[in-house]
Amino acid sequence: MTEFKLETPGYDGRFPQINSTKRCWQNYVDYHRCINLKGEDYAPCKQFYRTFRSLCPDEWTERWDEQRDEGKFPVDLSSN
Repeated sequence: MTEFKLETPGYDGRFPQINSTKRCWQNYVDYHRCINLKGEDYAPCKQFYRTFRSLCPDEWTERWDEQRDEGKFPVDLSSN
């Protein structure tokens, strides 16, 4: 039997308010910047991934993925 560990994102001082929309967005952007700079296997990038996957609705990330694929994503995801 496969064992699953459920976790929620820890406190992030950049987002002290309850609304998680900005935190979702920022972690999605930070994840893609991180993997563009360091690669998908770089362990610290995985924290951004886990956080945005926990906070963001699938519909949002699917739409953002489509925008990135089409070159229409509104943020530069290079290593800024």
